[in-house]
Amino acid sequence: MKGVALNQVIHMAFIIFEVKSDQVGKINTLVKDDLVSRQSILTRDAESLDLKGEVTFVKIEGSDAGLHRAEDIAKELGFTKLKEKKATEINKKIQEQEDSAADGLGMIFD
Repeated sequence: MKGVALNQVIHMAFIIFEVKSDQVGKINTLVKDDLVSRQSILTRDAESLDLKGEVTFVKIEGSDAGLHRAEDIAKELGFTKLKEKKATEINKKIQEQEDSAADGLGMIFD
């Protein structure tokens, strides 16, 4: 690829929604959408991230079009889109959890 540094990392955009426990069943409506379903989707409950509250976080990472569609659907469903600062904090916790799981899996194969 001409003009692209080899060490350049491409970061995909993401959004995180907070879903109250009584609305968790509605997450299926969001992820069954054709465009949204082609994005990377992760769900984590607050407790699994060592956070207080009875909510589930839905992280969607992908194309601008996919994220905009997810936002529209989430708004209709009454989900709360996290502001950038809180979304970054939650994303960091999710990433730490993912890295920890990957490290544990790596130990199995050593």
